[in-house]
Amino acid sequence: MRVLFVTAEAYPLAKTGGLADVSRALPLALARRGVDVRLLLPGYPRAYTRIEKPRIVAKLDPMLGIDDATLVSGLFPDVELPVWLIDSPTLFRRDGGLYQDHSGKDWPDNALRFAFLAHAAARLALQRTRIDWKPDIVHANDWHAGLLPLLLSLEKGPKPSTVFTTHNMAFQGNFAADVLPSIGVPESCHTTDGTEFYGQISFLKAGLSYGDRVTTVSPTYAREILTPDFGCGMDGVLRHRGAEFSGILNGIDDALWDPASDIHLPQTYRASDISGKRTCKATLQHELGLPVAPETPLIGFVSRLTHQKMADTILSAIPWIAEQSAQLVVVGEGDPAIEAAMSKIRAKYPHQVSVTIGYDEPLAHRLQAGSDILLAPARFEPCGLTQLYALRYGTLPVVRRTGGLADTVVDADATAIANRSATGFMFDDTTMRGLITALGRALTLYQEPLTWRRLQLHAMAQDFSWDASAAKYVDLYSAVSGIPHTPIDRNVRGKDEIPETARQIAR
Repeated sequence: MRVLFVTAEAYPLAKTGGLADVSRALPLALARRGVDVRLLLPGYPRAYTRIEKPRIVAKLDPMLGIDDATLVSGLFPDVELPVWLIDSPTLFRRDGGLYQDHSGKDWPDNALRFAFLAHAAARLALQRTRIDWKPDIVHANDWHAGLLPLLLSLEKGPKPSTVFTTHNMAFQGNFAADVLPSIGVPESCHTTDGTEFYGQISFLKAGLSYGDRVTTVSPTYAREILTPDFGCGMDGVLRHRGAEFSGILNGIDDALWDPASDIHLPQTYRASDISGKRTCKATLQHELGLPVAPETPLIGFVSRLTHQKMADTILSAIPWIAEQSAQLVVVGEGDPAIEAAMSKIRAKYPHQVSVTIGYDEPLAHRLQAGSDILLAPARFEPCGLTQLYALRYGTLPVVRRTGGLADTVVDADATAIANRSATGFMFDDTTMRGLITALGRALTLYQEPLTWRRLQLHAMAQDFSWDASAAKYVDLYSAVSGIPHTPIDRNVRGKDEIPETARQIAR
């Protein structure tokens, strides 16, 4: 089975959030199950510094007014999974972020940029390039690739089946309708049954409406977004899809996130000998300028600093946390007002609070290993990965009962503690009181070392690797395409598929 996996970001080539982690780990898990999977994503500047063996394999015919695009093949570093980059200096080679400029404003041509991604993917899928490879399935991810199922649906001849995955319904790719002529979408598709969304064109709605199958990233979130409270205005579209819509739980890359082999840790550890975690804690405290205090509970929060992630609520709870003689480590970026407030409150509690504005991947690993407790609340959470990393590292998460958080954490109530199924702490409402009540339970239990240790061991025993989820995707691919999966005998590293080359395009 051949799968073209289309995404706007994939770690370590490009990353702003969890989509990048999924876009590396799921294709890798599929490849290990014998699926011939190739990734396609934009050629951002950073990607060319990370990709191995880059080689220009095709020049794309002019489309949407862009005539400088080529297709670059290469391999992911380390795992060397096959990947194609769309190299267009006009669209993707620019300073700033993937979606925004240095000032935090969306690139004004985002509609064109990601329409081009979809058109290029469609040409590749239909073998209208020099590439002698044709997928059975095209798997499009999030609004950035939302036009791709629409474009393929317009084809009358043989074409691959499509799966569209929404990773977060709040990110919709909505643009003024006057961009239609410039992005290659027929007026006939801009209807209430197609791309039209309150007078705008919605790339997300295009994917939800035209994908042969639609998925999201956890069973609970799949149920939630069928309702007006969570559906972000598109719950009716999803209800209309009926059985063609489902939730498949995300996994984690258990090779990348493994406390027994994590290269970012000062000392590795495993469930059978967790002593290295104390070293990680002391090192993290020292690194961030906090008193090195082994018995002081260390609480971590690594996240986007946004309303969705309840960063505003955590900010309000910091004085209470300080009163509990606990330490708090914050790593993340997001809302400028929350960033500024976090930095300000750090100055008020310099011996108890550390704040790092910006995302730092190695520091995120050290935070997971060095913390005793992880805060991972959310007003809504499609799946969440940080709580899964925390479980693997023996760091007990405090989460709100929503979306994937509800699917992956077992609350430490009396029954769950007694039957040794507890793995964290849950609360239901979105108030500071709800948060500190759950965190208070965690801090109280932290004072019972034997019970805490049992919870850590059970948390570390959970298996949220990608293997089970990849199997469900393979079943879905087979169902939608009618093609049974026959595993291919191929080295995941794919060294024989892509020739050696110079790195001239990285300059």
